[in-house]
Amino acid sequence: MASSRAQTIEQLLRETLDAVHVEVVDDSARHAGHLGAAGGGGHFHVLVVSPQFAGLSRVETHRLVYRALVSLMASDIHALEIKAFTPQDWEASQRRG
Repeated sequence: MASSRAQTIEQLLRETLDAVHVEVVDDSARHAGHLGAAGGGGHFHVLVVSPQFAGLSRVETHRLVYRALVSLMASDIHALEIKAFTPQDWEASQRRG
């Protein structure tokens, strides 16, 4: 069962970025003793596929993701790993396996 924070992250990414595919992995349990986790923030891995990423650099796509999640960054998210694709790049990566 996904955590409610993971569900909130997924919803925000889908709505804000018009994402066609989102995967959120809550990896917080593996960082339970970590100093940043003590403040309540979680560790998440996100994969986001959005047409809004077309023509943008990796830095620009990450900025869009962070902007979409800004309301959670101060309290709910301590660490965030981002994999961002356009629909075309995602489809190509799936064909390659």
